[in-house]
Amino acid sequence: MRPESTNGTGGGGGLAVPMAWLCAEYIADELLRAGGLVEPGSLEYQAGRRTLALTVYLGDGTDPANGPGGQERLDEWLTRTEYGHPWEEWVRERLAARRERDGDEDEGLALARETWRRLEGTHLLATDLGALSAGPAATGFTVDESEAVWLPSWRLGLPLGHLALRLF
Repeated sequence: MRPESTNGTGGGGGLAVPMAWLCAEYIADELLRAGGLVEPGSLEYQAGRRTLALTVYLGDGTDPANGPGGQERLDEWLTRTEYGHPWEEWVRERLAARRERDGDEDEGLALARETWRRLEGTHLLATDLGALSAGPAATGFTVDESEAVWLPSWRLGLPLGHLALRLF
């Protein structure tokens, strides 16, 4: 990646951060702020923002050549983030395909890979919502919120991002 510069003289005259990645982060930030689900700056907010930014970027949702695409893109992001979708596998496949297509020199891909590394490597203590699928399907089934487990941050960011998309 090119070094960042504040005076326009650094690193080859281009953007230090590719426009597609900047747009993905901006979209994710705006969706989460508009949803008002968690406090901006919190670990949960960061997990949701990173998860959404990665979803938008890997879904080719920020490429200016694709045009506005409004509802179709929103529908794709909703599908990618919904419960039961193999989001983790989708991310791994998309990162591998982009790496094969664009090589290791692509700055946007490098940022996406770093974001994925952080999402996997940062664990948050949260209520185990995965226990819902393992438990009985009885009406009125409640989650014991005192039962917390350490989860990779994307596991918390994914439903948060999906809810923010739903509220949009």
